[in-house]
Amino acid sequence: MKNKNSYFRWGLTAFLTVCAILAFYDTFFLSGTLPKFLTRLLSILAPVLYGCAMAYLLAPIVNFLEQKLLKGLKSGKWKMGRSWARAISIFLTWAMVGVLFYLLMNILIPQLAISITSLIDNAESYYRKVYDWVNHLLDKNPGVESWVLTQVNTYYQDILDYLTKQVLPQAQQMVMLITGGIWGFVKFSLNLVVGIIISVYLLAMKEKSTARCCKLVYGVFKEEQAHWVIRGTRKVDRIFSGFVRGKLLDSLIIGILCFIGCSIFKFPYTPLISVVVGVTNVIPFFGPFLGAIPSAFLILLVNPLQCLYFVIFVIALQQLDGNVIGPMILGDSTGLSSFWVIVAILVGGGFWGVLGMFLGVPVFACLYTLVRFLIDWRLAKKNMPTEAYTYVHRAEEAPPEDGKKEP
Repeated sequence: MKNKNSYFRWGLTAFLTVCAILAFYDTFFLSGTLPKFLTRLLSILAPVLYGCAMAYLLAPIVNFLEQKLLKGLKSGKWKMGRSWARAISIFLTWAMVGVLFYLLMNILIPQLAISITSLIDNAESYYRKVYDWVNHLLDKNPGVESWVLTQVNTYYQDILDYLTKQVLPQAQQMVMLITGGIWGFVKFSLNLVVGIIISVYLLAMKEKSTARCCKLVYGVFKEEQAHWVIRGTRKVDRIFSGFVRGKLLDSLIIGILCFIGCSIFKFPYTPLISVVVGVTNVIPFFGPFLGAIPSAFLILLVNPLQCLYFVIFVIALQQLDGNVIGPMILGDSTGLSSFWVIVAILVGGGFWGVLGMFLGVPVFACLYTLVRFLIDWRLAKKNMPTEAYTYVHRAEEAPPEDGKKEP
C-alpha cells in the first residue's frame, strides 16, 4: 500500500510537471491558449470580481456601523439582533454610496463636462498660442532653431513611420471603441448591478465565508502548514487593506481639497483639474507630478500668473498630504522604503500600466515581507542574529578555519 501511494505521488508530480511545461511553452512560444482562456474566464467572472472588490472596500464601513448599532441599541430600551444590525449596516453603507454617486452625477460630472467642452472649444486658440511661443523662441535663439530643423530632418522618416504605424492605427481603434461604446457601457452596467448584488451577499455572510475558507485550508494542508497559510493571508490582507483603502480615501480627500482651493482662487477648469489631481494621487510618489504638470500647463495657456499660483498651491497641498493626511491614514502600511516603492511602481507600471503602478506597491510589499520572513526563519534555525547590520563585518571578524590562511 505504501509503494502504491509513493507511485501515485510520483506519477501525479510528473503529470503536473509536464502540464506546467506545456502551458509555459504554449503561452510564450505558440498561440497562447492559456492566456486566452484566462482572459475569457475573467470576462465571464467580471460581476463576481466587481462584487468581491466592492465588498472588500466597503467591509470596514459595514463593520463600523454594525458595532455602533449593536453598542447603541443594546444600551437602550430594546435590543437588536446581529442579523438585523448587519442588514441595516449594509443598507446604510450602500445608501451613502448612492448619495455620493448622486452628488457626483449632479454636481461634478456636469461641471466636468463644461470644462472639457470649454477646453475643446478653445483648443485652436491654445494651439496658436503655443505655436507663437515656439516661433518666438526659435526667432530669439537661432541655434535652437538650427538644432530643431536638424533633428526633424534626421528623424523625419522615423516620425513618419511613427505617425502611420502607431498614431493612425490607435486612432482607428479609438473610433471602433467609440462606435462600440454603447454596448460596452450596457455590459459594464449589467456587470456592475450583478456585482452590487454579489457584494451584498458577501457582506452579509462574510464571517461564514471566512470560516469556510479557513476550513478548506486546514483540510488541504497539514495543521502546521495551515497555521502559516492563515497567518500569511492575514498579513497580506493587512497590507492590502491598509494601502488600497487608505490610498483611495487619501486621494478622495486630496481631490476635494483641490476642488475647494481651486474654487477659492478661481482657477480655470477647476472640476477637470480636481479630478486629474485626485485620480493621479492614487499612484504613489509619481502621482502628484503626473496630475500637476498637465493641469499647470492648462492654466498656463489661460493665465501664466495663475499657473504660478497653482504650482504653489499644489506644492502646499502635496506637503499637507505627505506630512499630515497620508501618514494619518496610511501610516506604515507597506513597510517599504522609498527606494523599493519606486522600484515597485516602475515594474508594476511597465507590465500593467496605471493599475500596476497602484497595485505594484502592496504586491511588492507582500513579496518583500515573505522574503524577509524566510531569511529570518533560516537564520533563526542556524541560531544566527536577524539584525542586518551585524553581517556587514561578520566575514572579516570570523576566525579562519584550521589549517587555512585568509585570502
